[in-house]
Amino acid sequence: MTTTPAAPRHVHERHTEAPGCADNKADHLARLHKIEGQVRGISRMVTDDRYCIDVLTQISAASHALQEVALGLLDDHVRGCVTDAARTDAAHAEEKLVELNATLRRALRL
Repeated sequence: MTTTPAAPRHVHERHTEAPGCADNKADHLARLHKIEGQVRGISRMVTDDRYCIDVLTQISAASHALQEVALGLLDDHVRGCVTDAARTDAAHAEEKLVELNATLRRALRL
């Protein structure tokens, strides 16, 4: 008898409704494009043998900018996806809270 393996835990079902970040998509993308430019600039700094502390300062700024994007997406998710689930279906809300908890644990490395 052949069994089908269960889907890996990191694979999530695709949702057909618009994600919570859809309203702020343009803002998130604009920030990410800006960060992309920062990272290219850091690469040029390394290529040009710029002073190490200056490169590290720019890396820190890019890292902080990525964290701000992540916090914005997290806020969108809680205000959109989690709140909507809580209003419509208790079981779905519980799934969203478990997912959020796991995501925060990964992000915080707990």
